[in-house]
Amino acid sequence: MSEYKICIRAMPEDERPRERLLKFGPEALSNAELLAIILRTGSRKENVINMCSRIFSEYSLKQLSQANIKQLMQIHGIGAAKAAQIAAVFELARKLEGFTDKPKRKIRNPADVYSLLYPKMREQKKEKLVALFLDTKNQVIRDEVISIGTLNANIVHPREVFKAALMESCASVILSHNHPSGDPTPSIEDITVTEKLVEGGKLLGIDVLDHVVIGDGGYVSLKDEGYVK
Repeated sequence: MSEYKICIRAMPEDERPRERLLKFGPEALSNAELLAIILRTGSRKENVINMCSRIFSEYSLKQLSQANIKQLMQIHGIGAAKAAQIAAVFELARKLEGFTDKPKRKIRNPADVYSLLYPKMREQKKEKLVALFLDTKNQVIRDEVISIGTLNANIVHPREVFKAALMESCASVILSHNHPSGDPTPSIEDITVTEKLVEGGKLLGIDVLDHVVIGDGGYVSLKDEGYVK
């Protein structure tokens, strides 16, 4: 019998994370207890509850959610399997924030774009340009990452945006990208790229309705700023 089983089974039943969850519900558990249920086992030298308590003494919940697989594996006691479990849980949480049970998400204004994309954008450490492809009713057909890295008019080519737009037979496109600094104020390059893509859309008969720059808890609409006409 492993040390993990001995340690957990030696605990009073009402103190074991899984039993506490079943009796009181997940909201009654600490972050360390919830993570312990997900990881299930500790290491030879440390049971899973002690391991998870140590992790949360070194990392905040936000820091842990932002860590990639390589960074997670640098945590003592976390190998590839446990790193994958942690990453999967946080990715599910991000997907849930942007989930809707409606057949299609309708975009009425920049706030709708922000609501849809912020959960995916807020923890990104690099700029990510996303295109939302819309039908004639401004409902999202799908979204696609166009580029990763600082926007540059020489790198972001209209064909990358409109190739996918034409394949989807969409009526219009809304662009959005994040600023990892947290400040959504558009840069000169943001404006240049937007103007270039608006003109490219006009040639193809696909309207670029807006470009929404997402920051930490806020956004700026380039249409509202007068750059999308």
